[in-house]
Amino acid sequence: MGRCQSRREFLSTALRGAAGAALGWSALEAIAPRRAGCDVERPNVLFIAIDDLNDWVGHLGGHPQARTPNIDALADRGVTFTHAYCSAPACNPSRASLLTGVRPSTSGVYDNRQPLRKAMPDAVTLPQLFRQSGYRVIGRGKIFHGRYPDPQSWDEYIPKGREPRPETPPLNGIPETGNFDWGPLDVSEDEMDDAKVAAWCVEQLRGGLQEPFFLGCGIFRPHLRWYAPRKYFEMFPEDEIILPNVNEDDLDDVPETGRRFARTHDHEAVTSTDNWRRAVQGYLACGTFCDAQVGKVLDALYASPYAEDTIVVLWGDHGWHLGQKLHWRKFALWEEATHAPLVFAGPEIAAGGVSPRTVSFLDVYPTLVDLCGVQPPPGQLEGRSLRTLLEDPKAAWGTPAITTHRRNNHSVRTESWRYIRYADGGEELYDEVDDPLEWTNLADEPRLAEVKRNLGQWLPEVNAPDAPHE
Repeated sequence: MGRCQSRREFLSTALRGAAGAALGWSALEAIAPRRAGCDVERPNVLFIAIDDLNDWVGHLGGHPQARTPNIDALADRGVTFTHAYCSAPACNPSRASLLTGVRPSTSGVYDNRQPLRKAMPDAVTLPQLFRQSGYRVIGRGKIFHGRYPDPQSWDEYIPKGREPRPETPPLNGIPETGNFDWGPLDVSEDEMDDAKVAAWCVEQLRGGLQEPFFLGCGIFRPHLRWYAPRKYFEMFPEDEIILPNVNEDDLDDVPETGRRFARTHDHEAVTSTDNWRRAVQGYLACGTFCDAQVGKVLDALYASPYAEDTIVVLWGDHGWHLGQKLHWRKFALWEEATHAPLVFAGPEIAAGGVSPRTVSFLDVYPTLVDLCGVQPPPGQLEGRSLRTLLEDPKAAWGTPAITTHRRNNHSVRTESWRYIRYADGGEELYDEVDDPLEWTNLADEPRLAEVKRNLGQWLPEVNAPDAPHE
């Protein structure tokens, strides 16, 4: 398939001609098509993936002290989805699902040690499809799960690099903590790998890219360990930190499998060492550090010739608990583990749109191919294009978001309800209007039996066996 000529390339070529030279750049710019030489307009794509970023961003209001001005400014430029949910609350299955458009329950990729290509050797990934469709596809940082970068998806790709670490960990003082650590580093920002990822993306945008392009920018923070330059911690004084609103009896009405998923030992470790405020401080600091890197890349885009021809999509791969339901990390089917940012901005996407519809990250792949005029791989995609909601954020939708954690454990999320059914038959039902913190499990209420039946119709009919592990 031939490559589309960008507006900038069209203008440069025209300027070299006699007629163009006589008119000059400004006059040419006024009459030039936005994109020349294409039957279908094919915008560029800036694809920003953020690891472990929950709804603690300013425009989603997940925490009152979150400071993410650059992500919030992007939301103001486009459409943000206030109820966007991951396909799986873990890095590998979430990313494998988003990047193939296939549900975990269809592929069997349920955890972090199941290579995508062992499960789906013939799947065409999102960047791979753009590459096959004439795009220049490049990226740096964490896009696919770190162990499985999928070289066939890229023309050029640089994986996540090593991070600076303290000389004497753990900084939080919790014994045998592994990567469950947080604290400030006395290093320059440029030493952090996320800053190197951002600088590389800036260099690409400034250096002249073959168009159309797909540029992947994978930001690792706020993934553990929560290390960032000291100045980011100083933005959130420990004694001023606001803790999440937690019900100490929250697991009492949760069925056995749900209680087993809850990492109550982490909560005990944090609270018994007086680390809760320091942990929240660490997550907020790393979120702001992440936002600063995103800002560098967006500033470079807006200053580049590609600004008007580039779709930006920004997403966090899943949510994160910081004590809610006495749980830490992801690996659960509740709101905090499954809810994350999703923003689209760019040509023909109205600025300032806010959609309250429940959507899935499974919908990102079909949305981008729809917006870019790329033909999807036949029979592969299980999500829906969000184009209708990008045009009218409050349009009727009617499709809930399904999240799967391990085999045959699912959550169905609508604007009003969350219904969880575990493999052993255990159930949870939460009224998201009156109980957004999900403190009261209503699954045993006879008056809500019809609600459960209706939500249960959306549960996946296929629950594939576990894909091969590495």
